Amino acid sequence: MNEISLHVLDIIQNSIKAGADLIVIVIEFDGERLTVTITDNGCGMDAETAARVTDPFVTSRTTRRVGLGIPLFKASAEATGGSLTVRSEKGVGTVVQAIFYYGHIDCPPLGSMTQTIVSQIVCHTDVDFAYSFVTPRGRMDFSTREVRQVLGDDVPLDTPEVVVWMRESIDNEINEIGGGSIQ
Repeated sequence: MNEISLHVLDIIQNSIKAGADLIVIVIEFDGERLTVTITDNGCGMDAETAARVTDPFVTSRTTRRVGLGIPLFKASAEATGGSLTVRSEKGVGTVVQAIFYYGHIDCPPLGSMTQTIVSQIVCHTDVDFAYSFVTPRGRMDFSTREVRQVLGDDVPLDTPEVVVWMRESIDNEINEIGGGSIQ
């Protein structure tokens, strides 16, 4: 995949398939490393499966016998001198964390995390998302739970005006903390 945001999209899809109703995405950039952490409260995996999940020939899919999402995410991070870890507990959820050395020649661009997050909010209105972007200049936090509290039950998150507001709000806050140059 040519953007980190597409890897994140793939992990979000895994979380949704695992029955998660809360997905937390944290992007942290310290000037050298870009750390991407995705946490969910889905069904989780037993220790044996979690240990093997980076193997492309280990998958829970029944339609094909390979699973490339996590192995490609790992390969992408490792190509920059970084790493990928997966921690999971059956019945609790999963944490996937990738570290990229952003100045490395093989580091893919972050891509549009805003587009990735907002598209998933629109497509999965029954799932709560929390998204944080952290730079040395500050922190941006966005939560669908907070948005729902403000809007009330009468205004769905996939309402066109809400979608536009979410995109603009997230992008503006990321730009304020210097994160726009990373995307």
